Amino acid sequence: MLQRRRFLQLGSLGLSAFSLTGFRSAAAVRKPIVISTWDTGIAANQAAWNVLSKGGRALDAVEQGVMVTESSLNCCVGLGANPDRDGYVTLDASIMDEHANCGSVAYLERIKHPISVARRVMEKTPHVMLAGSGAQQFAVSEGFPLEPARLSDQAEKEYKKWLEKSEYKPVINIENTKSPTAFAPQKLSDGSWNHDTIGMVALDAAGNLSGSCTTSGMGFKMRGRIGDSPIIGAGLFVDNEVGAATATGQGEDVIRICGSHLVVELMRQGNSPEQACKKAVERIIKIKGSKAKDIQVGFIAINKQGEYGGYCIQKGFSFAVCYADDKNFMVQGKYIL
Repeated sequence: MLQRRRFLQLGSLGLSAFSLTGFRSAAAVRKPIVISTWDTGIAANQAAWNVLSKGGRALDAVEQGVMVTESSLNCCVGLGANPDRDGYVTLDASIMDEHANCGSVAYLERIKHPISVARRVMEKTPHVMLAGSGAQQFAVSEGFPLEPARLSDQAEKEYKKWLEKSEYKPVINIENTKSPTAFAPQKLSDGSWNHDTIGMVALDAAGNLSGSCTTSGMGFKMRGRIGDSPIIGAGLFVDNEVGAATATGQGEDVIRICGSHLVVELMRQGNSPEQACKKAVERIIKIKGSKAKDIQVGFIAINKQGEYGGYCIQKGFSFAVCYADDKNFMVQGKYIL
Protein backbone atom coordinates (compact mmCIF):
# COMPACT_ATOMS: atom_id res chain seq x y z
CA MET A 1 0.00 0.00 0.00
CA LEU A 2 2.81 2.41 0.90
CA GLN A 3 4.64 1.62 -2.33
CA ARG A 4 1.45 2.20 -4.36
CA ARG A 5 0.79 5.51 -2.60
CA ARG A 6 4.37 6.60 -3.23
CA PHE A 7 4.02 5.68 -6.91
CA LEU A 8 0.83 7.74 -7.26
CA GLN A 9 2.45 10.74 -5.56
CA LEU A 10 5.46 10.59 -7.85
CA GLY A 11 3.22 10.13 -10.86
CA SER A 12 1.14 13.14 -9.92
CA LEU A 13 4.23 15.29 -9.44
CA GLY A 14 5.61 14.15 -12.73
CA LEU A 15 2.41 14.98 -14.57
CA SER A 16 2.27 18.44 -13.00
CA ALA A 17 5.87 19.17 -13.87
CA PHE A 18 5.35 17.96 -17.41
CA SER A 19 2.21 20.07 -17.85
CA LEU A 20 3.81 23.26 -16.55
CA THR A 21 6.97 22.74 -18.58
CA GLY A 22 4.99 21.94 -21.67
CA PHE A 23 2.80 25.02 -21.28
CA ARG A 24 5.73 27.36 -20.81
CA SER A 25 7.64 26.01 -23.77
CA ALA A 26 4.58 26.03 -26.02
CA ALA A 27 3.61 29.60 -25.17
CA ALA A 28 6.67 31.59 -26.22
CA VAL A 29 6.55 35.01 -24.62
CA ARG A 30 6.81 38.00 -26.95
CA LYS A 31 8.49 40.80 -25.03
CA PRO A 32 8.97 43.66 -24.96
CA ILE A 33 5.80 44.83 -26.69
CA VAL A 34 3.68 47.98 -26.63
CA ILE A 35 0.24 48.68 -28.09
CA SER A 36 -1.80 51.89 -28.17
CA THR A 37 -5.10 53.19 -29.50
CA TRP A 38 -5.71 54.93 -32.81
CA ASP A 39 -3.31 56.00 -35.57
CA THR A 40 -1.57 58.45 -33.25
CA GLY A 41 -0.28 55.32 -31.58
CA ILE A 42 2.42 54.83 -34.22
CA ALA A 43 4.45 57.85 -33.07
CA ALA A 44 3.60 57.15 -29.42
CA ASN A 45 4.73 53.53 -29.77
CA GLN A 46 8.04 54.66 -31.22
CA ALA A 47 8.78 56.78 -28.17
CA ALA A 48 7.78 53.90 -25.91
CA TRP A 49 9.91 51.49 -27.93
CA ASN A 50 12.94 53.72 -27.46
CA VAL A 51 12.62 52.90 -23.75
CA LEU A 52 11.66 49.23 -24.05
CA SER A 53 14.33 48.31 -26.62
CA LYS A 54 17.03 49.41 -24.18
CA GLY A 55 15.71 47.22 -21.39
CA GLY A 56 13.74 50.04 -19.82
CA ARG A 57 10.76 49.71 -17.53
CA ALA A 58 7.26 49.49 -18.98
CA LEU A 59 6.13 52.32 -16.69
CA ASP A 60 8.66 54.71 -18.22
CA ALA A 61 7.70 53.54 -21.71
CA VAL A 62 3.98 54.19 -21.34
CA GLU A 63 4.60 57.63 -19.90
CA GLN A 64 7.08 58.68 -22.59
CA GLY A 65 4.88 57.20 -25.30
CA VAL A 66 1.67 59.13 -24.66
CA MET A 67 3.59 62.34 -23.95
CA VAL A 68 4.22 62.45 -27.71
CA THR A 69 0.48 62.65 -28.33
CA GLU A 70 -0.04 65.18 -25.54
CA SER A 71 2.58 67.41 -27.18
CA SER A 72 0.98 67.32 -30.61
CA LEU A 73 -1.37 70.12 -31.56
CA ASN A 74 -4.51 68.23 -32.48
CA CYS A 75 -8.18 68.41 -31.60
CA CYS A 76 -8.19 65.12 -29.74
CA VAL A 77 -5.58 64.98 -26.97
CA GLY A 78 -3.67 67.57 -24.96
CA LEU A 79 -3.93 71.33 -24.72
CA GLY A 80 -4.53 71.66 -28.45
CA ALA A 81 -7.77 69.73 -28.16
CA ASN A 82 -11.37 70.83 -28.54
CA PRO A 83 -12.69 72.64 -25.44
CA ASP A 84 -15.79 72.06 -23.37
CA ARG A 85 -18.99 74.02 -24.04
CA ASP A 86 -17.63 77.00 -22.11
CA GLY A 87 -14.46 77.14 -24.20
CA TYR A 88 -12.01 75.60 -21.71
CA VAL A 89 -9.72 72.65 -22.37
CA THR A 90 -9.70 70.21 -19.46
CA LEU A 91 -7.50 67.12 -19.37
CA ASP A 92 -7.70 63.70 -17.70
CA ALA A 93 -5.01 61.01 -17.38
CA SER A 94 -4.12 57.86 -15.49
CA ILE A 95 -1.12 55.58 -15.11
CA MET A 96 -0.59 52.19 -13.43
CA ASP A 97 2.47 50.02 -12.86
CA GLU A 98 3.25 46.34 -12.23
CA HIS A 99 2.83 46.68 -8.46
CA ALA A 100 -0.76 48.02 -8.72
CA ASN A 101 0.50 51.50 -7.90
CA CYS A 102 -1.65 54.00 -9.75
CA GLY A 103 -2.28 57.70 -10.09
CA SER A 104 -4.61 59.95 -12.02
CA VAL A 105 -5.69 63.52 -12.60
CA ALA A 106 -9.05 64.82 -13.77
CA TYR A 107 -10.42 68.17 -14.88
CA LEU A 108 -6.88 69.55 -15.11
CA GLU A 109 -6.31 72.84 -16.93
CA ARG A 110 -3.22 74.53 -18.44
CA ILE A 111 -0.78 71.67 -17.87
CA LYS A 112 0.89 70.21 -20.95
CA HIS A 113 1.54 66.68 -19.70
CA PRO A 114 -1.25 65.39 -17.44
CA ILE A 115 0.19 61.86 -17.68
CA SER A 116 3.33 62.99 -15.89
CA VAL A 117 1.28 64.72 -13.21
CA ALA A 118 -0.66 61.47 -12.76
CA ARG A 119 2.62 59.65 -12.21
CA ARG A 120 3.67 62.20 -9.59
CA VAL A 121 0.33 61.68 -7.83
CA MET A 122 1.10 57.96 -7.80
CA GLU A 123 4.66 58.34 -6.55
CA LYS A 124 4.50 61.36 -4.25
CA THR A 125 1.09 61.41 -2.61
CA PRO A 126 -0.98 58.96 -0.55
CA HIS A 127 -3.83 59.38 -3.06
CA VAL A 128 -4.81 57.91 -6.41
CA MET A 129 -6.69 60.84 -7.98
CA LEU A 130 -6.49 64.63 -7.81
CA ALA A 131 -8.94 66.84 -9.68
CA GLY A 132 -9.50 70.38 -10.82
CA SER A 133 -7.72 73.27 -9.14
CA GLY A 134 -6.21 70.89 -6.59
CA ALA A 135 -4.59 68.86 -9.35
CA GLN A 136 -3.29 72.04 -10.97
CA GLN A 137 -1.94 73.32 -7.66
CA PHE A 138 -0.10 70.04 -7.10
CA ALA A 139 1.30 70.11 -10.64
CA VAL A 140 2.68 73.61 -10.19
CA SER A 141 4.21 72.65 -6.83
CA GLU A 142 5.99 69.82 -8.65
CA GLY A 143 7.49 72.20 -11.18
CA PHE A 144 5.06 71.85 -14.08
CA PRO A 145 4.62 75.25 -15.76
CA LEU A 146 1.20 76.75 -16.40
CA GLU A 147 0.63 77.03 -20.13
CA PRO A 148 -1.28 79.97 -21.70
CA ALA A 149 -5.04 79.73 -21.32
CA ARG A 150 -5.90 79.86 -25.00
CA LEU A 151 -7.19 77.50 -27.67
CA SER A 152 -5.06 76.16 -30.48
CA ASP A 153 -5.88 77.59 -33.92
CA GLN A 154 -7.59 74.36 -34.99
CA ALA A 155 -9.59 74.02 -31.78
CA GLU A 156 -10.71 77.66 -31.92
CA LYS A 157 -11.94 77.12 -35.46
CA GLU A 158 -13.88 74.00 -34.45
CA TYR A 159 -15.31 75.72 -31.38
CA LYS A 160 -16.56 78.72 -33.37
CA LYS A 161 -18.14 76.35 -35.87
CA TRP A 162 -19.89 74.51 -33.05
CA LEU A 163 -21.17 77.76 -31.54
CA GLU A 164 -22.84 78.76 -34.81
CA LYS A 165 -25.43 76.01 -34.47
CA SER A 166 -25.55 75.46 -30.72
CA GLU A 167 -26.86 77.25 -27.68
CA TYR A 168 -25.53 76.74 -24.18
CA LYS A 169 -28.68 75.03 -23.03
CA PRO A 170 -28.46 71.82 -20.99
CA VAL A 171 -30.60 69.05 -22.44
CA ILE A 172 -31.28 65.78 -20.67
CA ASN A 173 -29.53 62.81 -22.28
CA ILE A 174 -28.16 65.01 -25.02
CA GLU A 175 -25.27 62.55 -25.48
CA ASN A 176 -27.76 60.12 -26.99
CA THR A 177 -29.18 62.54 -29.56
CA LYS A 178 -28.21 63.37 -33.12
CA SER A 179 -28.16 67.11 -32.45
CA PRO A 180 -25.04 69.24 -33.15
CA THR A 181 -24.58 69.62 -29.40
CA ALA A 182 -24.14 65.93 -28.78
CA PHE A 183 -20.70 65.25 -27.39
CA ALA A 184 -20.54 61.53 -28.12
CA PRO A 185 -17.81 60.47 -30.58
CA GLN A 186 -19.07 61.21 -34.08
CA LYS A 187 -18.49 59.27 -37.29
CA LEU A 188 -16.59 61.30 -39.88
CA SER A 189 -17.22 61.36 -43.61
CA ASP A 190 -14.36 58.92 -44.25
CA GLY A 191 -15.90 56.36 -41.89
CA SER A 192 -13.42 56.97 -39.06
CA TRP A 193 -14.34 58.25 -35.60
CA ASN A 194 -13.69 61.58 -33.98
CA HIS A 195 -11.79 60.32 -30.97
CA ASP A 196 -10.23 61.97 -27.99
CA THR A 197 -8.05 59.48 -26.14
CA ILE A 198 -4.80 57.59 -26.39
CA GLY A 199 -4.43 54.52 -24.21
CA MET A 200 -1.23 52.48 -24.09
CA VAL A 201 -0.19 49.22 -22.41
CA ALA A 202 3.25 47.61 -22.49
CA LEU A 203 5.16 44.49 -21.43
CA ASP A 204 8.86 45.07 -20.83
CA ALA A 205 11.86 42.73 -21.20
CA ALA A 206 11.64 41.83 -17.50
CA GLY A 207 8.08 40.60 -18.06
CA ASN A 208 6.38 43.45 -16.20
CA LEU A 209 3.28 45.33 -17.34
CA SER A 210 2.24 48.98 -17.11
CA GLY A 211 -0.34 51.20 -18.77
CA SER A 212 -1.31 54.82 -19.37
CA CYS A 213 -4.31 56.72 -20.67
CA THR A 214 -4.64 60.44 -21.46
CA THR A 215 -7.42 62.51 -22.97
CA SER A 216 -9.02 65.91 -23.38
CA GLY A 217 -12.42 64.28 -23.01
CA MET A 218 -15.21 64.62 -25.54
CA GLY A 219 -15.21 67.82 -27.53
CA PHE A 220 -17.79 70.39 -26.38
CA LYS A 221 -18.67 68.32 -23.32
CA MET A 222 -20.59 69.84 -20.43
CA ARG A 223 -18.39 71.83 -18.08
CA GLY A 224 -17.10 69.47 -15.39
CA ARG A 225 -17.66 66.24 -17.32
CA ILE A 226 -15.15 63.46 -16.58
CA GLY A 227 -15.03 60.24 -18.54
CA ASP A 228 -13.44 56.85 -18.04
CA SER A 229 -9.81 57.72 -18.81
CA PRO A 230 -8.70 58.84 -15.32
CA ILE A 231 -10.67 56.10 -13.56
CA ILE A 232 -8.60 53.05 -12.65
CA GLY A 233 -10.56 49.96 -13.67
CA ALA A 234 -12.57 51.82 -16.29
CA GLY A 235 -10.21 53.49 -18.77
CA LEU A 236 -7.12 51.59 -17.61
CA PHE A 237 -6.23 48.52 -15.57
CA VAL A 238 -3.07 46.49 -15.02
CA ASP A 239 -2.64 43.16 -13.20
CA ASN A 240 0.93 41.97 -13.47
CA GLU A 241 -0.11 38.33 -13.03
CA VAL A 242 -2.54 38.44 -15.94
CA GLY A 243 -2.41 41.36 -18.36
CA ALA A 244 -3.31 44.99 -19.01
CA ALA A 245 -6.10 46.77 -20.87
CA THR A 246 -7.21 50.25 -21.83
CA ALA A 247 -10.30 51.75 -23.42
CA THR A 248 -11.34 54.49 -25.81
CA GLY A 249 -14.67 55.85 -27.01
CA GLN A 250 -17.74 56.90 -25.06
CA GLY A 251 -16.45 56.86 -21.51
CA GLU A 252 -19.81 56.79 -19.80
CA ASP A 253 -20.44 53.32 -21.16
CA VAL A 254 -16.95 52.10 -20.31
CA ILE A 255 -17.52 53.23 -16.72
CA ARG A 256 -20.82 51.32 -16.55
CA ILE A 257 -19.05 47.98 -16.92
CA CYS A 258 -15.68 48.86 -15.32
CA GLY A 259 -14.44 48.04 -18.79
CA SER A 260 -10.67 47.64 -18.54
CA HIS A 261 -10.90 45.71 -15.28
CA LEU A 262 -13.47 43.45 -16.91
CA VAL A 263 -11.15 42.75 -19.83
CA VAL A 264 -8.32 41.78 -17.48
CA GLU A 265 -10.60 39.53 -15.43
CA LEU A 266 -11.79 37.83 -18.62
CA MET A 267 -8.15 37.17 -19.52
CA ARG A 268 -7.67 35.73 -16.03
CA GLN A 269 -10.42 33.25 -16.86
CA GLY A 270 -8.44 32.03 -19.85
CA ASN A 271 -9.68 34.25 -22.66
CA SER A 272 -7.18 35.63 -25.15
CA PRO A 273 -6.80 39.43 -25.24
CA GLU A 274 -9.00 39.63 -28.34
CA GLN A 275 -11.68 37.38 -26.87
CA ALA A 276 -11.68 39.36 -23.63
CA CYS A 277 -12.07 42.66 -25.47
CA LYS A 278 -14.89 41.24 -27.58
CA LYS A 279 -16.80 40.01 -24.54
CA ALA A 280 -16.51 43.42 -22.88
CA VAL A 281 -17.86 45.08 -26.03
CA GLU A 282 -20.72 42.58 -26.15
CA ARG A 283 -21.65 43.50 -22.59
CA ILE A 284 -21.94 47.17 -23.52
CA ILE A 285 -24.09 46.32 -26.54
CA LYS A 286 -26.35 44.19 -24.35
CA ILE A 287 -26.83 47.11 -21.97
CA LYS A 288 -27.32 49.76 -24.67
CA GLY A 289 -29.58 47.72 -26.92
CA SER A 290 -30.62 49.64 -30.03
CA LYS A 291 -28.71 52.72 -28.84
CA ALA A 292 -25.40 50.90 -29.30
CA LYS A 293 -25.43 51.88 -32.97
CA ASP A 294 -24.97 55.53 -31.95
CA ILE A 295 -21.77 55.09 -29.96
CA GLN A 296 -18.26 53.74 -30.30
CA VAL A 297 -16.21 51.95 -27.65
CA GLY A 298 -13.00 50.05 -28.23
CA PHE A 299 -10.70 48.03 -25.97
CA ILE A 300 -7.12 46.85 -26.43
CA ALA A 301 -5.21 44.43 -24.23
CA ILE A 302 -2.04 42.39 -23.82
CA ASN A 303 -1.34 39.41 -21.58
CA LYS A 304 1.77 38.12 -19.84
CA GLN A 305 2.74 36.10 -22.91
CA GLY A 306 2.86 39.24 -25.03
CA GLU A 307 -0.27 38.28 -26.95
CA TYR A 308 -2.36 41.30 -27.96
CA GLY A 309 -5.83 42.03 -29.23
CA GLY A 310 -8.59 44.58 -29.57
CA TYR A 311 -12.28 44.84 -30.34
CA CYS A 312 -14.85 47.60 -30.81
CA ILE A 313 -18.54 48.21 -31.34
CA GLN A 314 -18.41 49.64 -34.84
CA LYS A 315 -16.06 49.73 -37.80
CA GLY A 316 -13.44 52.48 -37.69
CA PHE A 317 -11.36 51.73 -34.59
CA SER A 318 -7.67 50.93 -35.03
CA PHE A 319 -4.68 50.37 -32.77
CA ALA A 320 -0.91 50.36 -33.14
CA VAL A 321 1.39 47.46 -32.23
CA CYS A 322 5.17 47.55 -31.80
CA TYR A 323 7.41 44.65 -30.77
CA ALA A 324 10.60 45.15 -32.78
CA ASP A 325 12.61 47.94 -34.40
CA ASP A 326 10.94 47.18 -37.73
CA LYS A 327 7.56 46.08 -36.36
CA ASN A 328 5.41 49.14 -35.60
CA PHE A 329 2.15 48.77 -37.48
CA MET A 330 -1.56 49.48 -37.43
CA VAL A 331 -4.26 46.89 -36.81
CA GLN A 332 -7.86 47.49 -37.82
CA GLY A 333 -10.00 46.58 -34.84
CA LYS A 334 -12.56 43.84 -35.31
CA TYR A 335 -16.10 45.01 -34.67
CA ILE A 336 -19.57 43.69 -33.95
CA LEU A 337 -22.07 46.11 -35.50
